[in-house]
Amino acid sequence: MVLTTTSIRESEESLHCTFASRYVQEPLPKFKIPKKSMPKEAAFQIVNDELMLDGNPRLNLASFVSTWMEPECDKLIMSSINKNYVDMDEYPVTTELQNRCVNMLAHLFHAPVGDDETAVGVGTVGSSEAIMLAGLAFKRKWQAKRKAEGKPFDKPNIVTGANVQVCWEKFARYFEVELKEVKLKEGYYVMDPGKAVEMVDENTICVAAILGSTLTGEFEDVKLLNKLLTKKNEETGWDTPIHVDAASGGFIAPFLWPDLEWDFRLPLVKSINVSGHKYGLVYAGVGWVIWRSKEDLPDELVFHINYLGSDQPTFTLNFSKGSYQIIAQYYQLIRLGFEGYKDVMENCVANAKVLTEGITKMGRFDIVSKDVGAPVVAFSLRDSSKYTVFEVSEHLRRFGWIVPAYAMPPDAEHIAVLRVVIREDFSHSLAERLVSDIDKILTELDTQPSRLPTKAVLVTAEEVRNDKGDGLHQFHMDTVETQKDIIKHWRKITGKKTSGVC
Repeated sequence: MVLTTTSIRESEESLHCTFASRYVQEPLPKFKIPKKSMPKEAAFQIVNDELMLDGNPRLNLASFVSTWMEPECDKLIMSSINKNYVDMDEYPVTTELQNRCVNMLAHLFHAPVGDDETAVGVGTVGSSEAIMLAGLAFKRKWQAKRKAEGKPFDKPNIVTGANVQVCWEKFARYFEVELKEVKLKEGYYVMDPGKAVEMVDENTICVAAILGSTLTGEFEDVKLLNKLLTKKNEETGWDTPIHVDAASGGFIAPFLWPDLEWDFRLPLVKSINVSGHKYGLVYAGVGWVIWRSKEDLPDELVFHINYLGSDQPTFTLNFSKGSYQIIAQYYQLIRLGFEGYKDVMENCVANAKVLTEGITKMGRFDIVSKDVGAPVVAFSLRDSSKYTVFEVSEHLRRFGWIVPAYAMPPDAEHIAVLRVVIREDFSHSLAERLVSDIDKILTELDTQPSRLPTKAVLVTAEEVRNDKGDGLHQFHMDTVETQKDIIKHWRKITGKKTSGVC
């Protein structure tokens, strides 16, 4: 006979399992620390259960940020998650890996750095910090020159497009720099280089060009900007430089369009930022800023730390931060190499094409994104009189998809779009599934009454007499005003902010 024995301890454990315990029956305070502790298993289960209501990162098509890495890199991340990057004495190898990444990117962006020279740059917490650092460098250089010339230095400005990411607005507000934005127009959703140069004055610390607009993924024409700005500098005696915000495009253009001149091959480009956590293929939390040369980074902004007998310059806004993002970036650079990154980007572009073709075949949308740029598919409804892209976005969540809808910045506010970011982990089959789900939603919305007020869908008309004088009337739809009314109404319903899409 086989006897089964149960110890008292095992019996107690079974009776106190998480879902049979008081910890899941009694309400927990949400905004105050609980008075008593609880078992680790219960705490884990409670937090894990709440997190189940989060969206699926793989289906979050709103974000450019990487959501998948290889298991081997995940192991490296977990093994270094307790390392504080700022402790250079304790973790000199991590610092060395950062320096290697900086040099790799500097060469990728054609910085004038010799094989035996060290590039100038730093790892950051995303491109937001990178842009703050680059902007500070431009401001200090401009101020120093103005002081030396005995001129006022209290009204610096930066020229950008209205499609700029919200981090530029943060820099301008936090560091007291005027942001002069070139307005957009329908059909042209990036900064116009000619108009940008017209806005440059003696107080302009730099012109910021975007390689991969957050709205449509489109690359701005940095080469033309460099040409026009060079001419203006020669005419005025100024030396206004260019910064390239390559947060999205910096890891794309070198591999897909290597002959495209946007980087340090252009003389006026003095600094470039790029997001390692976007198409650098690393989890959230790492960016990079690279300067053309050490002369472009004022030494007064750099703190020097001596460790292990050598000088280590540091220039960051943060102090303590994790080391694992730097380590993960180095892993990707050596693991993939130029060939691997090229393959990944080609796959992303191919899947973007599949999605674009599927959406185009519906005959319900206009594609506003471009072929050359980040693999982004942005599209607007041809007819928004019954329902809007905001409603389509809302209904897509029922299928698990997170697809943002937003209105364009001034002066194209009447254009509202859906945007899908194609990342490494968005496959051909997922693209086909998304097209199928969008088609289902449109079919469903076609049969439902409009949620828009009558005023928003009424056509504004004007009576126009026919040239033949036959008394016939024709009606003219003021499409722009109608679209503005619709978008204004939908913003009231959703309360959503549409600027600063990331």
